[in-house]
Amino acid sequence: MEARIDLFANPVTRKLFGHFQAAGKVLTDSSLPHTTQELVKIRASQINGCGFCTDMHTKDAAHAGETPVRLNLIAAWREATVFTDAERAALELTEQGTRIADAATGITDEAWSNAAKHYDDDQLAALVSLIALINAYNRVNVIARQPAGGYEPGMFG
Repeated sequence: MEARIDLFANPVTRKLFGHFQAAGKVLTDSSLPHTTQELVKIRASQINGCGFCTDMHTKDAAHAGETPVRLNLIAAWREATVFTDAERAALELTEQGTRIADAATGITDEAWSNAAKHYDDDQLAALVSLIALINAYNRVNVIARQPAGGYEPGMFG
């Protein structure tokens, strides 16, 4: 598969990605656990069918010490026993936030209140923002048909 447009060479998308990266730095520096952040990025990317982001974030998570068992079970997190209650709440919020058009009510009160049991307001703000940001990345990459498989941890700085 070839990309429809070279997003990394185009000045418009390079500028956009610079802003995305700045927003991502705010979230990386937040108190939301890094492990949770990677799980969220991977799950949203799986749902959106973004091979590029799934490749990137699974490799980054593995490089940071995430286990193969947990990486392999993210898509089946409801049946898996390897995730904490807090991670499960974040994954549920991620799924509902990513599939927001599939539910007339958006995020359920139950999913929100479950996440609020495990995360403080700053962490919730980071979680909501991260879900929005990874969905934006996913959409740009899926629309442009960005190929997956060539990512190496750290290659974007």
